[in-house]
Amino acid sequence: MTVKEFKLPDVGEGVAEGELVSWQVSPGDRVSEGDIVAEVETDKALVEVPSRYDGTVKELFAEEGEMVPVGDVIISFEVDEIDEGDAEAEAPDTEGEPGASTDEAKTDTEEAAAAETPEGRVFAPPAARRLARELGVDITDVEGSGPGGRISEEDVRSYHESAEAHDETADETPVTPGEEAAPSPPSGAGASGTVSASDSPEAMRETTLATPATRALADELGVDLDAVPTEKTRDGEAYVEEEDVRAFAEREEAETAAGGETGASATAEPEREETMPYRGVRRTIGEQMATSKYTAPHVTHHDTAEIDELVETREELKKTAEEKGVRLTYMAFVLKAVVAGLKEYPILNSELDEDEGVIRLKNYYNIGIAVATDAGLMVPVVENVDEKGLLELAEEVQELATKARERSISPQEMQGGTFTITNFGAFGGEYATPIINYPETAILGLGAIEQRPVVEEGEVVAAHTLPLSLAIDHRVIDGAEAAQFTNTVKEYLAEPTKLLL
Repeated sequence: MTVKEFKLPDVGEGVAEGELVSWQVSPGDRVSEGDIVAEVETDKALVEVPSRYDGTVKELFAEEGEMVPVGDVIISFEVDEIDEGDAEAEAPDTEGEPGASTDEAKTDTEEAAAAETPEGRVFAPPAARRLARELGVDITDVEGSGPGGRISEEDVRSYHESAEAHDETADETPVTPGEEAAPSPPSGAGASGTVSASDSPEAMRETTLATPATRALADELGVDLDAVPTEKTRDGEAYVEEEDVRAFAEREEAETAAGGETGASATAEPEREETMPYRGVRRTIGEQMATSKYTAPHVTHHDTAEIDELVETREELKKTAEEKGVRLTYMAFVLKAVVAGLKEYPILNSELDEDEGVIRLKNYYNIGIAVATDAGLMVPVVENVDEKGLLELAEEVQELATKARERSISPQEMQGGTFTITNFGAFGGEYATPIINYPETAILGLGAIEQRPVVEEGEVVAAHTLPLSLAIDHRVIDGAEAAQFTNTVKEYLAEPTKLLL
């Protein structure tokens, strides 16, 4: 038996440290090569750290929430055998390969594992192993359908569904007519018989998907994730977000106080101050915004687009989109209108290179869409917007936004933008002064679409309007160009059929 130490690898993009968000194993656990042992958050993304060894977890050297430098030992294993080359680096060597991504490194590791997988070893990527843990499936029981017996996420789901169907058939218990078998109360149910949200039918599920941050919050609040009501789903399974956990905990606390079970005051005074860590993605966002604000002199141009015709057009196309499985939002139309404006006024699709003393005009249109997530604002990039149709754009925006909120988006999917759109109207409000996504030179903010009073032929009437807030880098773009660009965008939004041309 030999003890092997495992160091935190470079999880991509040359990051120097990461926050150990959660351990997926405990001392004494048996693991196989490729099993996920920890989740680490860097300033770019949340990544899974797989084991390099077959063995037993001996010791964990870092606490959850601790910042760990790359190269520090985070875990040790007791292994039975030592393969040649164990002393090599813990992560695939991507030095000298510009642009090598975390995803590529993981793929290389998986392919290498496939080549070296001895008979009897389970071959499954980290995502499939993680899903198996969430569903309570023993990965060794799953038959892989991929090359060489590789187990996919679909294989895990199929096995889980088959096992559930078998269990339901085997566990059927005769019930006297007119009677129903009483379900056992879920964890957290009050002993006094008080009915709470956890007694609802949706709380009786066995599997709940959630991000590590949500699970950490549930642990902190003492909430059973399987008892939290939700209508959200991911891949057919119940999906719970942080807001659901907080709301559930507040209801439970209120019901407990009302029932007098604890005797605690329902109006207990909260702590005067609380702290939360400023690091990871949140810190990167802050540094990026500070760089932009203190580098580029911001000027904001406000205007309003009348979009009655756009509202009607979208309503007419929604059914067709739904038949194709796509949710058609206004953002797809805005993307096309913005690109039309950028083509007429290319100075807004640019970058100022101060080192070389030139303004770089971009003849491609990669538009960033700001997305609010639990970790802060992320900006996935929709590439080559000018080459895509409305439905394709709507589908891609939805997919990228979902990946950003689930923290499964890759750094590469948030790079290469030439212009950014931020939709603060989704949370209410009309106008703002958005901060430019440096080194871009402009950003367009969208207010809430509502019916507002407008004047038509001397009469005040109600019309659907969209408030626009365009922030520009005044070193590169003049106010007149900002106004002309905004007018062009308004024109296309007011007459969306022009976008078809």
